[in-house]
Amino acid sequence: MSYNFDLFVIGAGPGGLAAAKQAASYGKRVAIAEQEAIGGTCVNRGCIPKKLIVYAADVALQDQIAPSYGWSECQRNFNWSKFIAKAYQHVESIQKSYLETLHKNGVELIRDRATFVDPHTVKIGDRKITADKILIAVGGHPNKPDVPGIEYAITSREMFQLQQLPKKLAIVGGGYIGVEFASMMNAFGVEVTLMDTDELILEGFDKDIRSSVQKGLIQRGIQFLSKTTAKEIQQSAQGLQITLSGDTEETITADTILFATGRVPNTKDLGLENAGVELGEKGAIQVDEYNRTTQDNIFAVGDCISRVPLTPVARTEGEAVAKTAFGKPQKVNYEYVTSAVFARPEAATVGMTEDAAHSKCGNAVQCYQTEFKPLLYSLVNRNEPTMMKLVVDSNTRRVLGAHMVGEHAADIIQSLAVAIRKGITKEDFDATIGIHPTTGEEFLTLD
Repeated sequence: MSYNFDLFVIGAGPGGLAAAKQAASYGKRVAIAEQEAIGGTCVNRGCIPKKLIVYAADVALQDQIAPSYGWSECQRNFNWSKFIAKAYQHVESIQKSYLETLHKNGVELIRDRATFVDPHTVKIGDRKITADKILIAVGGHPNKPDVPGIEYAITSREMFQLQQLPKKLAIVGGGYIGVEFASMMNAFGVEVTLMDTDELILEGFDKDIRSSVQKGLIQRGIQFLSKTTAKEIQQSAQGLQITLSGDTEETITADTILFATGRVPNTKDLGLENAGVELGEKGAIQVDEYNRTTQDNIFAVGDCISRVPLTPVARTEGEAVAKTAFGKPQKVNYEYVTSAVFARPEAATVGMTEDAAHSKCGNAVQCYQTEFKPLLYSLVNRNEPTMMKLVVDSNTRRVLGAHMVGEHAADIIQSLAVAIRKGITKEDFDATIGIHPTTGEEFLTLD
């Protein structure tokens, strides 16, 4: 049968773009449909603008410690509107770069929503397009729970569209999104209340990362309410009133309420039933080890499969799908995926947590850990501890995981990830001579 395209991609986020580019490199006819801005969540309302906000917040933090390093105190004002406009100028430049790449590779971009007619056909407006292979890379969106008054709250998407900074911000949810926004807004002088249904923030991370970051946020003046969530939101003359439930049963007032309670796959109204594509929990698309759905010619990657919701993972999955569909079958190894929380203090991790290691290896687990005050803060009258931890298989001495809280944690852990993935041992760490004085050298001297 003759098709309009060899590969049709629904969604121009990192996974979809990577797959389209890889397939085009094989000389395949490729098209990609995107109803919103090209680049997906990461570029437009996620990783990129978020990291730029982190950098802006870091300037405020540097101002706080500058007098300890001999700089005269001065009053500087932060213009949020001016900053966010400039940040989105950079976002637009990335979008332009993606467009140029698609054009260079001969990929047709269709600016509209695509829905399935059958396993090989999608409908876009009044047009029907056929393809041999189809990739679903539609991403996800923030979850908004069914709470009375939820219409008064915003999600991470709207945080990037704020016209001005709030004076008081309440954040519901202690995952990495809630924690990062708590940290950034606190640095700008916003009064922040962060709540989570657990005792510790950052569920899924190593327990020492969780406790270290939480302690750091509290030391910076962020109010943390454990085992607490929002029960109801009401508008009043004083602002938005949030009735809390759990360990803290009271009412607090805020200018802005951010719900950071997870993300949901964008799989509604795609016509997946017409294509024989089945969904699993929370609307996630079911895929096999090759990211193939329950329909052999249709694949899915990224946040819509709820596997590892990270941009580099989606990109890798997209490339692997193109290779599987048009070249040599390729799986993605999720065993040593690095991740970071760009809060202050910063956290990063690779490999197994201590609890996961015990589940796999039983008592044959040994942890090496340190906490110290980094040189940067030695002249500052503030407690800014750095935490480092290695999880080791005591039988083989292989390092199973590395975890860090402190400055440059993401870059340091990312560098260690290559060695840990290749099976480095604790003795290899010990035998390596570090660079002094640096934070990273402490990983080489853990006892």
